[in-house]
Order: sequence, then structure tokens, then C-alpha cells
Amino acid sequence: MMEDQNSFGEVYTVTMAGIYEEQGHFAKAAEVYRKLLERDPDNKQLRQALARVMESAEKNTEKQRIEDLFRSWIDLCMKYNAIRQLNALGYGRRYRD
Repeated sequence: MMEDQNSFGEVYTVTMAGIYEEQGHFAKAAEVYRKLLERDPDNKQLRQALARVMESAEKNTEKQRIEDLFRSWIDLCMKYNAIRQLNALGYGRRYRD
């Protein structure tokens, strides 16, 4: 099992990186793979794993951006609907005059 340890006693393993990846913590998984690659820079499996994690992180970032935009759109739709209902009840007139 490939393992590395930093000056603070933190241990980095392929297993740890895999767990981070499975949980969707792609930045942490990439950090572990980078640490392991420092020790074994010619390891093709580690390089492939890092590339995979970086691609997943990129996709996750795009997915998060789309989800945030969708939430904002829903919020604006709800506010617009509330304003229309207030206008229908006559509450908007005092602000338009």
C-alpha cells in the first residue's frame, strides 16, 4: 500500500484518496494524489487517478454553478409571483404614484 506522511503526522494513502473521491471531496482527493505523486512521480496509476479526480472536480463545479443559477431563478419566479399577487390586491399602487 502506497503511503506518505507529512511533518504534522498526516498520513496519505491511495485508500484515503479513494474515499474522498467516493464522497465527492474531489479537492481533498486531488491533494492526497499530489502528495503521493511527490513521492512516486512516475506512477501512472496515480497520475490517471489525479486526472480523473480533476475532471470530476471540474464537472462538479459546473454542476454546482447550474444548481445555483436554477435556485436563483426559482427564487426570482417566486418573488415575481408574490409581487403580482400584491399588485392584484392593490398594494403596489401606492409605490407607483
